[in-house]
Amino acid sequence: MTLETIRIGVVGAGANTTKLHIPKLQAIAGVEVVSVCNRSRTSSERVASQFGIPTVYDNWWELIAAPDTNAIVIGTWPYLHCRLTLAALAAGKHVLCEARMAMNATEAQAMLAAAEANPGLVAQIVPSPFTLGVDKTVQRLIAEGFLGDLLAIDIRAGGSAFLDSDAPLHWRQNMDLSGFNVMTLGIWYEALLRWVGEATRVAAMGKTFVKLRLDRETNTLKSARVPEHISVIADMACGAGANITVSAIAGLAGPDGAYLFGSEGTLYFSGGILSGGKRGSAALQPIAIPPAEAGGWRVEEEFVNAIRGQETITHTTFADGLKYMEFTEAVARSMAEGRTIGLPL
Repeated sequence: MTLETIRIGVVGAGANTTKLHIPKLQAIAGVEVVSVCNRSRTSSERVASQFGIPTVYDNWWELIAAPDTNAIVIGTWPYLHCRLTLAALAAGKHVLCEARMAMNATEAQAMLAAAEANPGLVAQIVPSPFTLGVDKTVQRLIAEGFLGDLLAIDIRAGGSAFLDSDAPLHWRQNMDLSGFNVMTLGIWYEALLRWVGEATRVAAMGKTFVKLRLDRETNTLKSARVPEHISVIADMACGAGANITVSAIAGLAGPDGAYLFGSEGTLYFSGGILSGGKRGSAALQPIAIPPAEAGGWRVEEEFVNAIRGQETITHTTFADGLKYMEFTEAVARSMAEGRTIGLPL
């Protein structure tokens, strides 16, 4: 059977797009990356030369409107995700959008509504990658009662670096580009959505220690309003309580990790390894991941297969993207207003 060629245009060719999306899409039979538009003509031409992409556009709206594509990969920072997604879907083109989904919940809601209004088009968000290898095993163990009743969740994330007061402004620290997204908070919450479902209310406090940082593009000081340390307490719909700490200043804190504490057992995930123990165990022990449950990165394959009608998007749907954006915004509102915020918004 001859497959219809999928012709893809790329808007925003940053690290993830050039490392993963473009080469992995080009490796799939019947897929062509035919156009690119990056932040400048120079960078666009560099990417086009690197990957043999035939057409460079100076403006994203020209790339999306052009008849040479039937699918769009959005690799920009979150500030453009909503506009590009709405434009691509309106043009009748499938969408693979880089995470985080949007700037805020309102944008995510608009993106989901547009996707639902175009059921014949594939709409996918790049998933949280941390837990892909163990998700199915965690889900099975919980369903089999390994934990008993899930009582508490404890996540500590962000690495173990000390505060760097002299570093220039990173786009993730610029709320005008990143919106309400904070470090890896949304990434870990997306993993929790897969494991145990959503939160019903949150309370949060956060702190930004360096208020002004140098923006290298403009050579001016700009406000860094995204927290560098955040603590979130959440009630989960499954009945558990969750504590999530994400930090960019926790020097020597050790590796990221997530605990699930139950009435009869504990699960712990860190560094790609899942471990666990039951009541009466002396210590946690590594848990083998059965080959049939071992997951991994297959974003581009899933996108293409969904376009071809061979599978349904699971990692990640726009509906799940909205859930993590609502959580992220609820955290921001709680910090700003000093109160508990209920979910969904």
